[in-house]
Formats: sequence, structure tokens, C-alpha cells
Amino acid sequence: MSTPRSVLFVCLHGAAKSVLAAADFARLAAQRGLDITADSAGTEPDPEIAPGVVAALRAEGLDLGQKRPRRVAAADTARADRVVTFGCELGEAMPAAVSVEHWLDVPAVSEDLPRARAAIRRHLDRLLDEYAASEVGR
Repeated sequence: MSTPRSVLFVCLHGAAKSVLAAADFARLAAQRGLDITADSAGTEPDPEIAPGVVAALRAEGLDLGQKRPRRVAAADTARADRVVTFGCELGEAMPAAVSVEHWLDVPAVSEDLPRARAAIRRHLDRLLDEYAASEVGR
């Protein structure tokens, strides 16, 4: 039996980039038939998810409900088989044996949401292609 796979997306405030990436990753993975979960967190979490992110996802039919930004912990990174950061340091939550990617080219969501989503989507497509290729041997 294969082990569940998951990706953890981490941004500074856990309120925009990581939330968008996790939501889009989950949707795109399901469309490809990949059984991979995604979660989001922040190193210095805001009290609420950014209103523009909530509105954009709601317009696409995804209601975040009571989801709130939360602080990334070592247990989160230990559960993930991949961690993606958006220009933040994980500090004590840095995983010992997990692959960490740094997506530094994603612009601030507050400045240009469509451009930020396009940059995230390019990374997600590559990441999902890698997972799909690894499915062949599973």
C-alpha cells in the first residue's frame, strides 16, 4: 500500500500565496487523478486570510469556511513529503529530511493577484508533472 503524499505551502503571513497555492494544487491534483493533499501555513501568520484571496477562491466555487492562517510547526513539515516556501525562512520548523523548494519569483498578491496566481500556476504545473511522472512506478 502506498503512503499518502502531501505538500505544505508556507508564506510569511499564511494568508495569501500559500493559501492560493494549496487550494489550486488540491484542485489540479484531483483533476489529474493524483491522491496528494495540500496545506498552507505561515511563519508569522495574520489573523485572517487576505480578503482578495477569499473572494478569488469563492468566485471559483471554493469556500474557505472558517480556515485561518496558522503558524507552521516542525510537525507540519515532518508530515509533508514536500515543502514549498515563498521567500520565508522556516526556522525551527525546518525539516531534516524533506525536500524544500523556494519559489522566490511570485509577486505580492496584494499588488497583482492575477500575476501572482500565474506564477504560482507555472510552479504547480511543474510540480504536478513531477508527481504524475512518479505515479508510473507506484
